[in-house]
Amino acid sequence: MNHEERGHAKLSASSAHRWLQCTRCIEVESQFPSETSIYAEEGTFMHELSEIYLRNYLKTISKQQFSKELKKYENNKYYSEETHDAVLAYVDEVVKKIDAAREISKDAVVIIEQKVDFSPWVEDGFGTSDVITITDGTLEVIDLKGGKGVEISANDNPQLKLYALGALNEFGFLYDIQNVKMSIVQPRVDNFSTFEMSVEDLLKWAEEELKPKAKLAIKGEGEFCAGEHCRFCRARNQCRARALKNLELMKYEFADSALLTDEEIAEIIGLSGELSKWASDIYTYAAALAINDGKQWDGFKLVQGRSNRKYVDEEAVAENAKAAGYSDIYKKRLITITEMEKLMGKKKFKDIIGSLVEKPKGKLTLVLESDKRKAVETVNTEFQVEE
Repeated sequence: MNHEERGHAKLSASSAHRWLQCTRCIEVESQFPSETSIYAEEGTFMHELSEIYLRNYLKTISKQQFSKELKKYENNKYYSEETHDAVLAYVDEVVKKIDAAREISKDAVVIIEQKVDFSPWVEDGFGTSDVITITDGTLEVIDLKGGKGVEISANDNPQLKLYALGALNEFGFLYDIQNVKMSIVQPRVDNFSTFEMSVEDLLKWAEEELKPKAKLAIKGEGEFCAGEHCRFCRARNQCRARALKNLELMKYEFADSALLTDEEIAEIIGLSGELSKWASDIYTYAAALAINDGKQWDGFKLVQGRSNRKYVDEEAVAENAKAAGYSDIYKKRLITITEMEKLMGKKKFKDIIGSLVEKPKGKLTLVLESDKRKAVETVNTEFQVEE
């Protein structure tokens, strides 16, 4: 399967953690263009690479096909020893689960990259499950997560529950499934987690919680609700509900007491993480518009960020310094520019290797107008933001 060509439902399983919390988010996100990133593209690559390994193990492709495909992926820009090792760790975990299922029953069902339909509970709802196994009354869905930043738990995970519902909808009439397992394999952070529940409980959740919220979300109704789930929302930078939630800290500005109470400090600590993320998102968004589109923000300007000097050519620096009689210029490597300048003195430093030292332009950064640095007037440059 070409993973880039996977279909995406309006109420997708991967975004369920958002629209189940904030039923208005899909409506608002539709006003913004779809986003992609090198992380998403790398994740797609890892899924595709893992698929050919699993199909080779299951013998649904020939050895010649496997070798041909593997060579193609080894030439991909996202291929590295690290990503390859992560994929193999995922494949090993899946193979263990497949072997365990086959030990229980020689007729165990194993399906790779299965499109599942959960539209009985979510209008036009469908998705693609990485791996599905069915054996001895138990269905398991397994999902690869390629991220190495945020650990994602399988515990009560709505994306996996939607995949499980879709698999039940697809295969429930063929097999007597009483129990559901949902597993996430996130090899880059050594995260291998499984959540288990009965089919009865899963269907109860689907009818009582999922279905009503999906009806609101598809119509763009219900209430805005800001929280951790806002992190990947396309409207996160301009969402008023998120702003209001994070601006709750301003209430301390109007308190009578000169000192914060222990309870107030504890509340601020609880809000600080999300507040920091929100402020960072807003800054990145505003700086990108200033740099790429020439957007003027009242009270702010673009300046060159700070940067450090660096040698243009370390070999030439060493030759020039040695020719001038300086030998003590190495530690484990060539001594730093500051140390070299101190060793030679500023004048000799300039004469001997001044032409071999440069101070590159710093990244563009948005600062208050009161900042002493000179404003940058032209914005024809690649987008780089200093945080």
